[in-house]
Amino acid sequence: MSVIGSGYDGWMVKFSGDGADPRVTRTRRDVVRESATALLEDGWAAMTHAEVAKRSGYSKATIYAHWPTPFDLARDAIEQICEDTTHPPAGGDLRTDLHAALTRLAETLADGRYDQLMAGVITRAGESDDARDLRDRLYENATRGIRGILAEHLAPDDVAPSLSLLVGAVLVRATYEGVPVTSGFLDDIIQRVLGARR
Repeated sequence: MSVIGSGYDGWMVKFSGDGADPRVTRTRRDVVRESATALLEDGWAAMTHAEVAKRSGYSKATIYAHWPTPFDLARDAIEQICEDTTHPPAGGDLRTDLHAALTRLAETLADGRYDQLMAGVITRAGESDDARDLRDRLYENATRGIRGILAEHLAPDDVAPSLSLLVGAVLVRATYEGVPVTSGFLDDIIQRVLGARR
């Protein structure tokens, strides 16, 4: 199971307002859906008007009219990916809930799509404020469940450092070391972080 959903059929089109042309609404929905799928499956190289036109069945001219640049396509695709994110429901026990949320994060990183997506945003974050906003949006989205669990149980000043330690440990293990994030590993880092906090 992954944090990132693979389907976009349930998306409520954010662009549609009162009196919106249903054809425009449908076009935007279809293109953003295909852009999100392309970005997750093939990375930033797929964020071209030609590739998205091929995948969505709309003309390049239509896509240029709504999304003048590849970054515009990527921005709306990332917003869609974030909207499709799910987090395990919290049951109220700090360690159990952290274990479940970190397991979901590890599963997402293990499939190789989300970390590549983040890497692309991080690379571009040095170039523009918009890219930095996307980086922050993706990080907030990926860690929202863990942050919420910590906020329920810890003092406010302990939330951010605990989040960094827990997420950092999983990120290094799953991406840099390429080693499976086991249940025992999660138990160990949770104990170390909570123990250090006390």
